[in-house]
Order: sequence, then structure tokens, then C-alpha cells
Amino acid sequence: MTASRWGAGFSALHRFVAEIQAAAAGKAALRPGYVLAGDETFLLDRCRAAVLQAFVPPGLRDFCLSDLDLASASIFEILGLAQTPSLMASFQVIFVRNVRQLYTRGAKKDEFAALDRYFRSPNPQALLLFVADFLRIPADARRMEMDDKNRFERLRETLGEHCGMVELARVGEEDAMRWAVAAAHQAGLRLEPDAARELIDALGADMMLVSSELEKLLLYATGRGKITLGDVETMVLAAKQRSLYELTDAIGTRDRVRALALLHGLLNSSDAGEDAAIGHLYMLARTFRQMLVILEKNVRDSRAIWQALWQGFRMPPFAADDLIRQARRYQSRRDLTRALRLVARADLELRSSPPDKRLVLERLVYDLASEPKPMTAPWSASQLTFES
Repeated sequence: MTASRWGAGFSALHRFVAEIQAAAAGKAALRPGYVLAGDETFLLDRCRAAVLQAFVPPGLRDFCLSDLDLASASIFEILGLAQTPSLMASFQVIFVRNVRQLYTRGAKKDEFAALDRYFRSPNPQALLLFVADFLRIPADARRMEMDDKNRFERLRETLGEHCGMVELARVGEEDAMRWAVAAAHQAGLRLEPDAARELIDALGADMMLVSSELEKLLLYATGRGKITLGDVETMVLAAKQRSLYELTDAIGTRDRVRALALLHGLLNSSDAGEDAAIGHLYMLARTFRQMLVILEKNVRDSRAIWQALWQGFRMPPFAADDLIRQARRYQSRRDLTRALRLVARADLELRSSPPDKRLVLERLVYDLASEPKPMTAPWSASQLTFES
């Protein structure tokens, strides 16, 4: 597939890789430096892999590859390294991280003057790659936030004057699907269209997650020739969680009929049937606790949610906006602590070996989706612990 049929992020990657490969083969002149702009880790990793394959022999990696951070090394030290020939290798590749440091408080006139001097007479046996992953470039560049636009223009006016600019925009859903289908085909398997859609929807087009989950699916489907929707629903945890968020959405809108139907769907699709009840309760409690934090910290967009929720307590990327919307339906902290209280009570009942676990869950969902009755005593967050 030609690069022109891809979105901005993949197109920039393809152009960069083609340029690097042509320079390595002696078919084009090599630029002295590049700015890899954007926080799409998947594309950044592939840019790095292309550079290593072209210019860094595995046996000489310790002598010709440097990873430096501007938080611990000055730009003067980095440029000094680039100007100094290596005794053990004929070519040097230097990745420079934390480029944001060049644009913090202070004019940084000396630093930019040193960069200007170096690039006026660069070492032809060195390649500098500035990783500007403090920028977020959306798939549709017109939706870039003003702060990021200003930072990008500053990069273009300074480092971009001497280096090639590689704009690694976020990967859109259609590109993510296209990549997944192509990667499966390359591995000798067919990724069915509905399976590809579910994979991308479940993971929010987070390409690092998509790549990781696709690897598992390729192993799981080996020998069968194709990856089906059922495979994705079986192997990808986030796909299983989608129906849970649909359930909490129905609960938040007080749609008891829909909520009970979704609960039955969850129970019927689970291999463990009623025995999975504790697991469903745990996920409900976790989701309501996430919404409580979102409400208390007044989170309004998906970018802020990753700061509000700590590592290990976050939802899949596809659910971030939906969960923020669900949390904001609740009028107060009391409504969410009520939900946690009901889940905790159902958990205690389930652990007491009731004759019908399904009935316990049905009653819980019915109560959660009903208008709350006046509470006789307040509940604090410290009382609302939940064990898996």
C-alpha cells in the first residue's frame, strides 16, 4: 500500500523511513538532523528502528549509538559528542530526548547559537535525532490545541531551520484498522473486518496496545488462517469490558430495562456463568470508584484523566470520554458512594453462598438504576473498600 493512502502519521513515517534507507544506500544525501515531533510512541519506535537498521550495526551499537537526555546532559555536551569522531565506529547516531528543556524559561540564546554553529558545519558522520514527544499532534491537525500549535511553530522556527521535521500525528481509527489487517496478512492470517473494527474500537486506536494485542491474536489463531470477532472478544480484555461500560451507562441514565438486558448479556457470554458474579461486581466497584475520582477532581477531558487516575487504576483508552460523561451525570459524590455501598452489600451477599447468584446481581442492577432514596447516614470513601 502506498504512503499516500495513509493518514498524516503513517505518511510521515513512510517518508522518513524511505529517506533514511535512500541515504544509507548512498542514493540521497543524509540530513544532519531530524526532529521527531509527536507523542505517538508506536510511530516513534518505528522511526528509531529504521535508523538503527540503516546506520547501527548490532555489533557496534555500544560504540556508535547514544541516547542522551537534556535533563541530565547539556546541548553543548551533546554537540561536542556529535563533533567528535568515534574511534571504534565510522558513524554516530545520537537520540536527544527531553527536548522540552530547550524551550523552558529563559532565552536559551547560547544553546540556540551553539546549535546554529554546529548545523552550519555539521559532522557528516553523525546523525542527531531530537525526540519532541512533549507535543500531541492529533490525526486531524486542524484539531491541535493552541498550546501545541505554538510549541510546534517554535520547534519549526528553531530546530526545524536545520533539521528535517517529521510530524508523527496520532493514528486515526481507519489507519489503525488498515495497519492491523496488513500486519495480520503479512503474518499469513486474515483479520476479518468486524474483528478489526472491534479490536480498534476496544483499544481506542492506541497503536502500542493494538500492536501488543494483535501479537497475542496471531499466536492464538495460528493454524486457523483467520482471526474472527469471537477471537477478539475472547482474547482482548478491553473488548470484554465494553459491555460493562454499556451497563454502567444504562445505570446512569436510570434505564432499568436496558441495564438488566445488558447484565444478562454479560452473564450469558461469560464462560463461568453465575460463577463470574464476583468478577462482575469487582469491575462495577472499580468503575464507580473511577467515576468518583473523576467527579471529585472535576476531570473534563480525556487528557486530564491520566493525571487524575494512577497507574493500575485506569480504564482502557476507548472508555475515557465515555466514563467522564457518565461520571458527570451524577449530581454529587453521595450518589456515587451510594452505588458503591450497594455493590459492597451485594458482594457480602454473594460471598455468603446465596441460592441464586443471578438474582443477587439482578437486584443490585435494579437498585443501581433506580432513583436513590434518602440516606439516613452519610458514607465516607474510607468505608467503601472492595476486595476482588
